[in-house]
Order: sequence, then C-alpha cells, then structure tokens
Amino acid sequence: MSATQPAQQPKVTEREARQVAEAAREADWRKPSFAKELFLGRFRLDLIHPHPVPGEEDVRRGEAFLARMREFCETQIDGQRIEREARIPDETVRGLKELGALGMKIDPKYGGLGLTQVYYNKALALVGSVSPAIGALLSAHQSIGVPQPLKMFGTQEQKDTFLPRLATTDISAFLLTEPDVGSDPARLATTAVPDGEDAYVLDGVKLWTTNGVVADLLVVMARVPKSEGAAAPGRGGGITAFVVEADAPGITVEHRNAFMGLRGLENGVTRFHKVRVPAANRIGPEGAGLKIALTTLNTGRLSLPAMCVGAGKWCLKIAREWSGVREQWGRPVARHEAVGAKISFIAATTFALEAVVDLASQMADEDRNDIRIEAALAKLYGSEMACLMADELVQIRGGRGFETAESLAARGERAVPAEQLLRDLRINRIFEGSTEIMHLLIAREAVDAHLSVAGDLIDPDKDLGDKAKAGARAAGFYARWLPRLAAGPGHVPTSYREFHPSGHTDLSAHLRYVERTARKLARSTFYAMSRWQGRMETKQGFLGRVVDIGAELFAMSAACVRAEHLRVSGDHGREAYQLADAFCRQSRLRVEELFGRLWSNTDDLDRKVVAGVLSGTYTWLEDGVLDPSGDGPWIADATPGPSERKNVHRPIR
Repeated sequence: MSATQPAQQPKVTEREARQVAEAAREADWRKPSFAKELFLGRFRLDLIHPHPVPGEEDVRRGEAFLARMREFCETQIDGQRIEREARIPDETVRGLKELGALGMKIDPKYGGLGLTQVYYNKALALVGSVSPAIGALLSAHQSIGVPQPLKMFGTQEQKDTFLPRLATTDISAFLLTEPDVGSDPARLATTAVPDGEDAYVLDGVKLWTTNGVVADLLVVMARVPKSEGAAAPGRGGGITAFVVEADAPGITVEHRNAFMGLRGLENGVTRFHKVRVPAANRIGPEGAGLKIALTTLNTGRLSLPAMCVGAGKWCLKIAREWSGVREQWGRPVARHEAVGAKISFIAATTFALEAVVDLASQMADEDRNDIRIEAALAKLYGSEMACLMADELVQIRGGRGFETAESLAARGERAVPAEQLLRDLRINRIFEGSTEIMHLLIAREAVDAHLSVAGDLIDPDKDLGDKAKAGARAAGFYARWLPRLAAGPGHVPTSYREFHPSGHTDLSAHLRYVERTARKLARSTFYAMSRWQGRMETKQGFLGRVVDIGAELFAMSAACVRAEHLRVSGDHGREAYQLADAFCRQSRLRVEELFGRLWSNTDDLDRKVVAGVLSGTYTWLEDGVLDPSGDGPWIADATPGPSERKNVHRPIR
C-alpha cells in the first residue's frame, strides 16, 4: 500500500472489536488495588488507611503555586466574559503560560513545575471553579495531551525535544475520536502509512479535538497497516501514537465546534491529508497506541472528578448563602426540610467526592497501588454526582437558577451562573469515556480474577482440552475464595473501632457495612456469572449496577478514612465525622436500592420495547409533533482527501 492510497475504515465484527479492546488493556496486576479487592469481596482497609499524605517539599511547592494561581484567577480571569464571547482571551492564555500552568505536571528539569497529582488536581479545581473552559484546556493539555504519554512512554530524545516546549509555550491536544468512531477504536479509519524507514504519512479526519483549534502539538492515534513478511522491531502495524506538529503541511482545522456548555472550549474537526510525520515522533512501537492511551488515562481521568470537586464546593457555597437569605413562609428556605435535604446532599457528597479524589491522587503519587479502577470509579462517580449537585442547586435557586448570570446582573441581582454550571458539567458524563462505557470498563476489570481462572470455560472458541484445564483452575480458585465470602469483620461489632473515637460520630458501623456489602456484591457477581456465563457481557444493566454499588462502597471508605485523617491531624475532625456519617447514610440507601434492582428490574422488558421502537412498531406515538432538526446526514462524511474548507487553526503566542 502506498502513501497515496489510504485505507478506508475497516469493517470489524463485534468479536473483533472486543478483541482489540481486550488487547489494549493492561493484563497484569503488579501492584495491589483496593477497588479490585473490594469487587472480589475483600475489604483491604490497610491499603488506604492510614490516609497517605504528601511529602513536605511537595506540599511547599504545591501550596506556593496554588497561591499564585488563586491570585491569577481573582485578577486575570473573567469567567463571564469567556461565557459571553465563547472564547478564552489570548491574553489570559498567555498569562497562564507565564504562570507555568502548562507545565504543572512536567518535571522541573524540562522547565515544568513538577507538581504532584494531588496539587495538580487542586489547581484544576481552583481554576475550573472560575472558568470550566480553562480547566478543560489545562486538563486536555496535560492529562491526556502530549506531556503525559511522553512522560510514561516517550524516548529520552522525545522528552528533551518536546517537554520544554509543552511546559512553557506549546498547547497540546489528544486526537482519537473520529466522526464514526467513538469508544470502538477497532474501526479507526485514520491511517499512518510508512514512507520508507524514517517517516509515516497520515490521512484521515478527527472529531472533537479538545484544544485542537489552538494546539501547537498533537498526539494522534492512527492505524498503521501490517507489514508483509518479517517486520522490523516496533513495526508490526496496528493503532499507533504519534506526536505531530499542528502546523505541519496537510493539517486543516476545518471547524470549531460549539456546545451547550464549556463555551470557551477550543474543540474542532481536524483533517490530515498526506501529512508527513518523522518516525522519530512515534510514541512506543507500532500497535501500542491504545495501550498508551488507556494507561495514560489511568491517572489522567482524575482531572475531571477534581474539577467536579470544585463544582461541588461552589454549589455548597451558593446554596448556603442563598438559602439563608431567601425566606418563604416566615423562615429561610434552608430551614424547610424539602430544601434542607438538598443542601445536606450537596455538603455530604462534596466531602466524599473530595475524599475519593484526594485518596486516589495520593495513591497515584506514591505509585504503590494499581489505581486503574480507583481512577475510573472517581471519574464515573464524580461526573454523575456533580451533575446531581448542580441540578439541586438550580432547584434551590428556583427561577433564578434557570436565569443566566448576565440577566440576573442586568436587573440588579447577584450574577450567579448556576445554569451555566449545569450545562458545563454535563459533558463530564461523556468526556474520556461515557458513563455507559465506564461501567463496562470497570466491570471488565472487576471480574478479571474470574475470567483469568474460568474465562476459557465460557469461551465458545476454546476446545474441550482448554475447558478442562480451566475447570480445574476454577475449582481450585473458588474452593478457596467462596468460603471467605460467608463471614468477616463486618459481622463483628468491635471491628474498626478506631473509627469510633470518644465524643465523635460512629463511623465504624459504616465500615462494617462496607465489608459485609463487598462480600455480598462478590457473591452476586459470582452467581450472575454462573447463571449467564458467556452472555454475562450482554447484561449491561446488571453490570452497571454492580459497578455503581462498588463506586458507593469506595466513596464510603474514602470518606471515613479522610474523616479519621482530619481528626488525627486536628483539622475539623468533628465536622468531618459528621459529614462522613451523613454521606454514608445517604450512600447506604442508594446501595440497597441498587441491590434490589440487580434482580428486580425491567431489563428484559426494555429490550422488547427497544426492538419495537427500532422496527417501527410505535411510530404512531410520534404523531403530533414536528421535527425542528435540519437536513443532513447523521454522521458527516470523513473520506480522506484534501480539505475544501478554510483552516481555522489559531495558535496563541
């Protein structure tokens, strides 16, 4: 295949798509994982308690930068201007560069600040509370853009070449999604065809390229065709990652996308036509692109829940101030139980979400635990709960919550952008893996131990010999594992007694509940695998509820551990215990509901209704409305070729 004949989008079966995804995931568990053990029914409190803490130098450096960032946010960022103009002013971006914000996670030897994950997340929460669009810009640049994959997988030459630029002047973007390819990368159509030994030629179209409109450097995922005969080392073909100069000939940013929220987001459509990329810019070997992307996201995903923490803190502040001033029927609305319950939910959930993010971030910094599930749970839980908190704030504010900040200010009231927050947060349930995809991703990791020993038993392609060996492995594993699910510390009233110090709310009961419930969850998962076997992966409703239960248990654990840490350190310990108790009680109600829905639900009926909808059985129900949608295809044409549009790329200098 020549560089002038790019491959068309590959046709893949469902099984082939799953195989691509499976090959990209990290197969080994070299370090312990609290969340993985939790899904197996083992409550390993020792992995998270006592709460890990950052080093003194990390704290000093982090707090010093947070102080500078706070001053910059207060004096140099106009969030309402960004919302009004749908663009971050160039002078604001230049100020962020001068502040060092582009290099928060980059080592000082390359010109960065070398912040820990904990303080990087605190900085994102701070700046994101003023302008979520700026938070998204910085996060996309460092969490999934060029710096993180280079840090983890780049050569020393690549680090020396690109990291100094990325720390000080150059904005980066991550390009994976295509017009017809979302969470199914097996169908990736963008190609990178070898051109001799020293270059590749890229062709294709990428969609929703956050930062792509203003980026200087791109990390691009493209499919390299398999070489015929014996391939050279690292030249085996497959989805591959490249660092690409954004102003390279043949690259056109064809469109700047506009969204319901994050209106300052520089997100676009980028076309590659015969773009020549040096082989030296390839990150890792050919075929390692998806593994690099997923590994990068293991910690990169923590940036979104960090900004959700900031959103929760702001929701709490506004709810407190407003509901204490606004009176109805002779008393502040906060004193009415219907509103007070919403405020309690916001306060308790913000405390727990911050506990989850700080715990996972500190574990990432210490690198002694495998946090792939913890980070994914934090992203899933944070994005869902933040949307609920913002929605409750809008409800607490009433009509003013639905009114824009600009309109409020124009008629003489405080410009509270509650409706904007709700719009801005909504994308987090889709960004970096939708809630539905996160459910499946986490569920796959949660059942990994089962598939490792018994997967061949339910694989239709395995022969009788493989199944017999798998049966023997499974028998040994379950003979040891199942008896341990019958009883544990959760049934002993004196367990975890350090979480019931004198004069404080009792949190030990909640930890006993987590321990008991983890074993119950593991038993339920085992029963489901025994019942559905190879069809288990199609039971997405069941798997989603299993993951949601695990997320609640993780959040309860993190909240209790954080409360105890704050008590020991003398930092609002009594109040922290109260918030942790409130959260755990609220969480336990959600867990019990989820358990009820594991086996009592409408999943089977829903599938029948969906089949009827798709076959046109219910089209009569659509009568009486008009469709305001415009004309055009559901998915834009992404045929490779030269661009016919104006290039709207605008690097900021």
